[in-house]
Amino acid sequence: MSIGYNTNMSFDKYFKEFASNMKAERARKGLTHVQLSLKTGLSTDTLSRIERGVTNPTLDTIISIALALDVDLNTLLPLKK
Repeated sequence: MSIGYNTNMSFDKYFKEFASNMKAERARKGLTHVQLSLKTGLSTDTLSRIERGVTNPTLDTIISIALALDVDLNTLLPLKK
């Protein structure tokens, strides 16, 4: 089964788009890094580093963030439509 990712996009760009989508969703929900940290179990530093594109999240982290933000993975990941 294909996840339908855009083969023209490098993995670095996927992480950057994920970071941008994550930050936008967190802001839309009105959550601070502290609040998201409490929901995910990740440190505020880790969340900040992901949003700034300094750290690339693992799959476990991506799922944890999606669950904490109460959004579908497709909301956060730059997949083909």
